[in-house]
Amino acid sequence: MSNMLYLSCETGISADMVVGALLDLGANQEKLEQALSSLPLDGYKVKISKKQVSGIVATDFVVELDEESHDHDMAWLYGGLDGEDGHEHHHHHDHEHEHEHGHDHHHDHEHEHDHEHHHMHRGLAEIESIIDAGELTPRANELAKKIFRIVAEAESHAHGVPVEEVHFHEVGAVDSIVDTVAAAVCVDDLDIERTYVGPLAEGTGRIRTQHGVLSIPVPAVANICESHRLALATTERKGELVTPTGAAIAAALKTEEALPSSWKILASGIGSGKRDYHPVSTVRAYLIESQDAPKQKAATENACGGAGTVWKLECEVDDATGEALGYAMEHLFDAGALDAHFLPVFMKKERPGWQIQVLCTEEKREALERILFEDTTTIGIRRYPYQRTTLPRRIETIQAEIGPVSIKIVTMPDGTERAYPEYDSVAALAKAQGLPFQMAWRLVLKSLDA
Repeated sequence: MSNMLYLSCETGISADMVVGALLDLGANQEKLEQALSSLPLDGYKVKISKKQVSGIVATDFVVELDEESHDHDMAWLYGGLDGEDGHEHHHHHDHEHEHEHGHDHHHDHEHEHDHEHHHMHRGLAEIESIIDAGELTPRANELAKKIFRIVAEAESHAHGVPVEEVHFHEVGAVDSIVDTVAAAVCVDDLDIERTYVGPLAEGTGRIRTQHGVLSIPVPAVANICESHRLALATTERKGELVTPTGAAIAAALKTEEALPSSWKILASGIGSGKRDYHPVSTVRAYLIESQDAPKQKAATENACGGAGTVWKLECEVDDATGEALGYAMEHLFDAGALDAHFLPVFMKKERPGWQIQVLCTEEKREALERILFEDTTTIGIRRYPYQRTTLPRRIETIQAEIGPVSIKIVTMPDGTERAYPEYDSVAALAKAQGLPFQMAWRLVLKSLDA
């Protein structure tokens, strides 16, 4: 089973916090700086440092603009709201990235400070052209654009305009583009393909924005969480802890609905926020290794059964070895494929080749397409929506004659049940007992019939 990223967001999430956590986790700082320097952007510099947060060392990722920051201080954002006068938040946090709402939500006092040159209004197409102009890997490029598209869709829904007509205000500014691209580059450098995102801790109250005073969570955050099934956890803290860009990064990375039941920590990192909250918000990133029995999660993914739509991905290759195809199959299953196989075919000019077919859910589709492109020689993938009906199933452990073994129990349409031994579990038991596999299989079946 491949390793998994676990983002713990118990005090909120924002783009710069994620970048700090991934750098702390081991993302290559030199590669990040090279990627950022290739973007057609100027007027900023990146500062990466260590800082103490509640007595713990965290990584602080800051984008410093050449001119005075356009972000707002705590008193402007919260002063006079819900009885707050902003006095306890007396610091002006110039390059506030923990609270991306300085960019994402257009908390805009540009007319008060004449910062129009930092308050560029960009459309999604313009932002994507900036990302395309950078020397990014295809994976980092696509992830950065995906994050911005998620924000654009949320804003589109909130304001009732087509995505193409969404014009970002401060989210289109230099520092927000750098934050988002940095997150994508770090994820790519760490070769992260599977991610579980814990509940996003959110504050309470209201916040002042260009569009007026809004309740927390603001509409863009709520829309992202709704569309991408992200869990929110309301806290007693006043203020906005989840930013639209932070929520969009979580949505773009999320592939898993739950953590393994047991796991080992291979590496960990902490990214610090900037806003004057007490305590300061942080994101914790863990690279973990599942200790669950192989394939058990895949076997229980559709435990509820029923009917639904899945995607069928299909492509052909005529220059792949058996070893490469076998590796791709294993990678596809590890990444959440519902089923995958390859079939012999005759291609152009009667060349023998292989057709690869994969079934997956919508949320897994992009990750599995990426695997097909990276692990095989295909240059194109067809996809079709398929309707399917599945039977409810569950995994249980029974005490067989030769030891404990996992079985899959399927409920038939008439309510009766059928039980099947899980191959991996029987194979492990046969190896542990020094028995031939066929003998172990028969003994497990005998225990089921008893």
